[in-house]
Amino acid sequence: MKTADALKRGVRWGLGHGLPGNLMRVAARKGDFQGRMTTEAERVSTQELLPLIEEIRAEGTMAKWRLGHITVDHEAVRETLSSNDVHAGFVFEDGTVLGRLGRWAKREGLNPVEAPSLLAVEPPDHTRYRKLVTRVFTARAVEKLRVRTEEIAASLLDEIPAGRPVDLVESYCAKLPVEVISEILGVPEKDRALVLKLGTLAAPSLDMGLSWHDFREVEDSLDEFDAWLGEHLAELRRHPGDDLFSQLVRASDDGAHLTERELKATAGLVLAAGFETTVNLLGNGIRLLDEHPDQLQLLRDEPDRWANAVEEVLRFDPPVLLTGRQVSRDTEIVGQRLKEAELVITVLAGANRDPEVFDDPNRFDVRRPNARDHVSFSAGRHYCLGSSLARMEGEVALRAFYDRFGTVRLLPGAERRGTRILRGWENLPAELSLSDRAEAPEVVRTAS
Repeated sequence: MKTADALKRGVRWGLGHGLPGNLMRVAARKGDFQGRMTTEAERVSTQELLPLIEEIRAEGTMAKWRLGHITVDHEAVRETLSSNDVHAGFVFEDGTVLGRLGRWAKREGLNPVEAPSLLAVEPPDHTRYRKLVTRVFTARAVEKLRVRTEEIAASLLDEIPAGRPVDLVESYCAKLPVEVISEILGVPEKDRALVLKLGTLAAPSLDMGLSWHDFREVEDSLDEFDAWLGEHLAELRRHPGDDLFSQLVRASDDGAHLTERELKATAGLVLAAGFETTVNLLGNGIRLLDEHPDQLQLLRDEPDRWANAVEEVLRFDPPVLLTGRQVSRDTEIVGQRLKEAELVITVLAGANRDPEVFDDPNRFDVRRPNARDHVSFSAGRHYCLGSSLARMEGEVALRAFYDRFGTVRLLPGAERRGTRILRGWENLPAELSLSDRAEAPEVVRTAS
């Protein structure tokens, strides 16, 4: 790496992670809520964060922290995420030393938390990018994928051995969503393992306060992902298909084509987001049903409840802990005045446990009538465009898994992911026994 590039990387780490990480650690020692949330969230469950979440709730609808407000209130979270007076991403003020340094050190490659990523832009650009990809994720389009998803689930389950230890994340929870989104987007089978690896390595990019080592690993993975995307999109220009990536290459909105950088940012985010949330959803669901065997038995007795069970998994242990917004101009949220440039941290996991919305919110109940009122997919214009796909995959994958295996015994050694924002399991060792109703794999293959 050239000296100037290395220096810019150091500045990016300092501004995005070194400085804010130190500030958060100091703030945490002083009892600051956001500082504590940042430092305590690593490798712990939502359940273990509940004492802190309830402390924040006790401080009121919009609790104060050093740089703004933090909220676990369901109404405040929804209103913040839907407000036109706040924006995604964090912008250093123009004219400041930090602002000038940030612009000088900015990298041109993929970064999910910087423009032109859908996560970091606002209308009109956000509207333009999103319009190009939403058609493939409509509820009707997703439902057409159900049969293919069932086939993929059956094929993966055929390969999982009964009677000996297996890692469920590696063999099933991660593979299924990658296979599904890759087919939608036209990713060749030979590249899917690489896409999964790069997406997993890049996941910590959403966190704040990364170590220098982790930051370099994330940027290197994003650069490799960027290079792969460039080659793949070039191949699709030469040999276009009917997949979404091919459509994006040809895409225009009233004659306004995406630039190459916009195309890469949109395609890369859709690909990574298409499996990251669902990997966590499946792992969290299996763990929760292991911890609540009465709920699993209810689902075996009443399988029509699987769709609602997925909503309850999303509510109880959401794949994303929180998201942040910056106030664009002085405004009011749930009756509280907010000043321009203040940050608002919306804790999705906290809003999902709001007792004003959910009866007995700390109870896992697959029959919960309003489980779908969770905010695990965000709200407003940044509402997760892949939510319908994640829901369908969760329902199909979990139901197929428990139909195939009558006994699922999780083994010691499970580890949570080290990421703070994305919530899930690094591994889930288990030993499985076939269900009495499960067909032998050879029969399944013959029938299909």
